Amino acid sequence: MERVRGVRVTEGMVDRWRAWLMPRVQPFVVDQDEAEALRSIAHSRVLSDELRDTFRLYAIPDHHHIVWLDRAGSASLSPETVRTQPTRHLWPTRSTPYDRRRTTSWVARSIHPVDHSPPPEGVWRRAADVLPDARRLAGRFPLTSGPNCFATVMAAAGVPDAEGTWMQREPFEDWLADHTIAGGNDSLPGTVLVWRDRGGSVGHAGVTLGDGHYLHKPSQGWMTPALVLPVRDGIIAARTPGQHLERHTIR
Repeated sequence: MERVRGVRVTEGMVDRWRAWLMPRVQPFVVDQDEAEALRSIAHSRVLSDELRDTFRLYAIPDHHHIVWLDRAGSASLSPETVRTQPTRHLWPTRSTPYDRRRTTSWVARSIHPVDHSPPPEGVWRRAADVLPDARRLAGRFPLTSGPNCFATVMAAAGVPDAEGTWMQREPFEDWLADHTIAGGNDSLPGTVLVWRDRGGSVGHAGVTLGDGHYLHKPSQGWMTPALVLPVRDGIIAARTPGQHLERHTIR
C-alpha cells in the first residue's frame, strides 16, 4: 500500500483514479464552428461528476460545447483550442504501472503541498466530544466526487449522512446557525473556520481539532482527501483574494 501526500491508497483506488484521469475518450471545450467540424469523429458520452472535476469543466463559455474525442481525434483540434483547455489532457499508455505512477503524481500535485499529518492520540480523545467522527474521516479519499468541505465539517461533527454529500451552501448555513456560536479559538477543538466573499457567500470551511491541528477537504473532487494539517497552513491554503475569514464554535 502506498501513500499520496501522507494518505494511504490501495491499488484498486489508483486504478479507479486512472480511469477518471486517462479515459480513452476525453471531453474538450470547443466553439460552435469547431464542434460542427468535429461532429463526424466525436463520440457520445455522459459527463460524470468525476470527469467534470478531472477536466475542470465548471463554467463553459457561451457558444461553446463539450465534444468527446479519442486521442487520434484530438489531433484535429486547432492549436488555439488545445491551448485554452481548462486543464491538460493525459492519455493512457500501454504500461499500467507507468500510468499508475503518473496518476498518483497528478493527484499529489492536486493537493496543497502539505502532507496529511495525524495528531497525537490525546488530540483525538479531546476532540471526540464535539467532533465524534473526525478521526474516521481524516486521511481518507472519497469514493467518488461530491463530498466537499462543508460536508466534511458537518460529518466530523456527527451530522448523519453528511459524509457522502455534495453539501450546498444553504444547509451548511442552516447548520452553522443552529449548532454554532460566533467566535472561536484555533487552539481548541470545534472552531469552524469559514471563508466568505464580499457578498457574504460562504466559499470554504474547515474545523480545528485542538492543539494547532485542523481538518478540511480542499474541494468536492475525487482527488482531494480530508486532510489534517497545522491550522496556520490550512489558513494559508484557503486564502483567496476577496474573501475574509470568520470563526464559529460548535455548541
